[in-house]
Parts: sequence; C-alpha cells; structure tokens
Amino acid sequence: MTASHISAPRRFPDGFMWGTATAAYQIEGAVAEDGRTPSIWDTFSHHSGRVTNGDTGDIACDHYHRYEEDLDLLAELGVSAYRFSIAWPRIRPDVTGLANERGLDFYKRLIAGLHDRNITPLPTMYHWDLPQSLEDVGGWTNRDTAYRFADYAATVLERLDGIGKWTTFNEPWTSAWLGYAYGHHAPGREDIGAGASATHHLLLAHGLGVEASRAIRPEVEIGLTLNLGTLRSGTNEQVDRDATWRADGNQNRIWLDPLFRGSYPADMVDLYSAYPPGFSVVQDGDMATISSPIDFLGVNFYGPGTVMGEGREREARMAGYNVGPRPESDAINSLGTIGVSTPGRPVTAMDWEIDASGLRELLVRIKDEYTDIPLYITENGAAFADYIGTDGAVRDPQRIRYLDQHLDACLGALEDGVNLKGYFIWSLLDNFEWGFGYSRRFGIVWIDYDTGRRIPKSSFHWYRGITANNELPELSTALQARY
Repeated sequence: MTASHISAPRRFPDGFMWGTATAAYQIEGAVAEDGRTPSIWDTFSHHSGRVTNGDTGDIACDHYHRYEEDLDLLAELGVSAYRFSIAWPRIRPDVTGLANERGLDFYKRLIAGLHDRNITPLPTMYHWDLPQSLEDVGGWTNRDTAYRFADYAATVLERLDGIGKWTTFNEPWTSAWLGYAYGHHAPGREDIGAGASATHHLLLAHGLGVEASRAIRPEVEIGLTLNLGTLRSGTNEQVDRDATWRADGNQNRIWLDPLFRGSYPADMVDLYSAYPPGFSVVQDGDMATISSPIDFLGVNFYGPGTVMGEGREREARMAGYNVGPRPESDAINSLGTIGVSTPGRPVTAMDWEIDASGLRELLVRIKDEYTDIPLYITENGAAFADYIGTDGAVRDPQRIRYLDQHLDACLGALEDGVNLKGYFIWSLLDNFEWGFGYSRRFGIVWIDYDTGRRIPKSSFHWYRGITANNELPELSTALQARY
C-alpha cells in the first residue's frame, strides 16, 4: 500500500467531533424480545431471495445483549460521540398505542452507558426499520405515515433524556428509491411514482419531527442525514451533461432544494409527473413544514459517480469506461442515464470507486449553493475482504488508506471554509449490510457471527491515534507497518 499523501500531521479544529456510527436493525438482533414487533426489514429479509445467503437481522451482532461490551470498545477507541439509531418497532410496537417501556429502557441504558464513558449520544430516529403494520397500509406512500412518525418522534423526545443532538432520518433517498421505486431494499416495491410520493412523505415526516423537537425539546439541536453524491459527466457532450443533471436532481437537488429553498426542483416535478402519483401528493403548507430550519446537516459519502446518457454504452466504452449491466426493467431507468466506471481505479468490496476528492467537492458545493449551517460527516467508510490472520489479528490497510484519504479531503474542505464539525466512521462493527447480508464488512471491529467475538482491526487502532491527537498523521511507510 502506498501513502495517500506524505506531509506533516495536520490538526483538526479544537472541539472537532470524532465518532463512529451504527444502525439498529444492522446490529441489535433480539427482534422479538421485550415487546418489539416486526419491521419491514424483518419481513423483507425473511422473504426468499431478497438478501444474500438468506441472511437476516434476527441476531446480527447481538448488540441488544452485548451493548456494554460495545460501549467499552467505544471508550477504548477514544471517540467523543456515537451515532446510533432507535428502532421504531421497539418504541411504538403497535404504532398508535402506548409507548413500550421495555424498548425505551434499553435506549435509556445505552444513553446512560455513553454518558458514563463521556461519549455524546447522537441518535437517529429512523434508519429504515418502518413498523410492518404501517407498510401494510401503504408505508411511506401513505401520507398518514408522516403523522405516525411525528407521534413516534414526540415519544422519544419526551422519554429519552440526556441528548443534545437528534437526527430525524438517515438517507431518506434510500428508503424512497431503493425501497419503493427500485425494489432492492425493504419493502421491495418497484414503482417510480411510489418512489416520488415516498420522497415527499419522508420529507414531510422530517419537518413534522423538527416541529415536534422545537415544541418538546427547544434546547436540543435537530438535523437529518442525507446520502448526497458527487456526480460527474462522463464526457462534455450535452447529452451526458443533461443526464448527469437529471441524476443530480434525484440524488441531491430533490432533497436539498425543499429543505433549504422551500420547493422541489421544477425539472424533477416535471419528470416524475409521468409516474403517478409523483409529486401531486404535495399539499398546501407542506413545503413550509419541510423547510423548517434545522441546526445541522449530516452527510453520508462513500464515493463519487460518473454518469452518461441512456443508450450511450458504445460512446462510454470508446471513452475508456466500463459499463455495468442494464437495469432489470426499463422503469428503473426513469432518469435516462447509465452509470460508468473508470478501469483501473480502486474500488471497495461494494464495487464503489474510491476518489476522496468527491467528498471535498460535495462539501464545498453544499456551502456555496445551499447553507452554511454546521455539517457532519455522519457516515464514511469502506467494505473490504477482511480476514483473521494466523496470529489472530485483522489487518485492513486498504481501509486505513481509504479513511486517510477522506480525512485529508475533510481538511481540504475546512481550508475552503466549510463549516465541518465532525466525522463518523461507518461502522463501529461489521454488521448486517442490508441486501448483502453478512457478505460485506464495513466495521473497524471484526465480528465473528458464530460466537459474537469482537476483534478490533488495525483501522481501529489507527483511528484511536487520530481521536487522541485530533490530527491526521503522515501516512508513511513506517506508520503503515505498525498496522
């Protein structure tokens, strides 16, 4: 492995928040304990053929029973914050009834354990585990789900103390488009119009959650997390630039515009009008609710994308790109685009290209075009083919290099005037990686899924040095040899 840069150590601002992130369904297990009822991911993962190897989150990392061990790992890591999600089906298992005290008690113990270790909790209200009973009546295509979310948000805001920052949603794009439009995630629907209506109802639910926070806990900061992208045109031809702009509309502008400008991009409204109900579900007053001011924005970033127009596979190959397989159905390609990749560029085990310059570019764009509120990198990380060596250690130099490059990009964004306040690695633990099951490992801690054993990887020890010194060290050959 070669160094991503050779330079003197560079410091982050005083008070920079260092953390790691997880999500409830991916690590907790205990899916039928203490009053929890099924989520859409319980249903989806138990449906034959939906998840690699038929994996489910039934046990996952068994964090529900082993959370003290995981909190000790966080303390050893030296992070100042921990981002986790709360499982809606644990808190309001029958949606409209009373709160489930046993579910609340688990998160109270978790939060208290974080405080005991001087770690700031940063909970996410919703990380994709919609109660199945709500999906049975339409899920995020049903406007009423937004109001049920507001009830749930009010419950956790009222009942969980000791939290200074809340996030409403994680990656609503993924919920709407992978869940309802493309069918790759729960609930597994394939309907472009449903994806558009789910987009609006997720944003409406976010706004209602912000309003609940202001009313119930006016002292706390409230934000949300988006998986935004840096999308680049494969050529300078207008057809490819137009395709890239459409892809940008779906990935970025359809979320940022309503949040910070109070309206949807006109080109996206027009495009999805061909897929009922599209954005016809918008009602008077919705945009004011959606654009309720937030205190911070979380950004999830894994890698950039390169886009060309549909039908331009030949031109893409002539330009030196690899072209992936066509979508399973024409409906999935409603944007009229193809994704291409650069031969020889490094990729992760997810086949995502590694190019940290895209992160700096994205952060500067948010600042220049949308908002100067505090930003946090709420997820950044990589899956690789990790394994336990003959000496019992898990060495992951590829991950160290990936993280080093992206932290260097964060420093560059800070130099560019971006109001970046913190960084969270995805993820603390290897875990249930959604449709890929347990076949992809993102953690800086190895999980033996047969025994539950935790083994900190070399990236864990490398990151501990960063959290301790608040600086990015020179990634020299000598330093790499230590890991």
